[in-house]
Amino acid sequence: MIERIAHIGIAVRSIDETRPLYETLGLKIEAIEEVAEEEVRVALISCGESHIELLEPTSETSPIARFLDRRGPGLHHLCLATDDVKGDDARLKEAGFRVLRPEPTRGAGGCWVQFVHPKTTGGVLLELSQGADGDDG
Repeated sequence: MIERIAHIGIAVRSIDETRPLYETLGLKIEAIEEVAEEEVRVALISCGESHIELLEPTSETSPIARFLDRRGPGLHHLCLATDDVKGDDARLKEAGFRVLRPEPTRGAGGCWVQFVHPKTTGGVLLELSQGADGDDG
């Protein structure tokens, strides 16, 4: 079941160049993590019950680098916290929605994640995330 907006992912060319905006607004980066499989560095910023993720590519071939080349910096995805990513994945596939991976995989913070293609969601890349220990992400 979907429980809340977990985070908003924002593609940036540089976390270091982008962070002053959020820090000026009184928000703090809680952690920066590299997700090698996705070729991305992720800065996690708390914002109330949700988070903002700044996504910086670590290679020119990463999905975030391709996004930046095509669209420039900006909103990359909306992430919804779920308590059953595998069940949500199955329901989406059964209903004809296009997911990006055959099965949920591990993402930042060890969460289980699945992405739903923007062509089937009205133009927004949607991420579903369940916490590493089965809690919502």
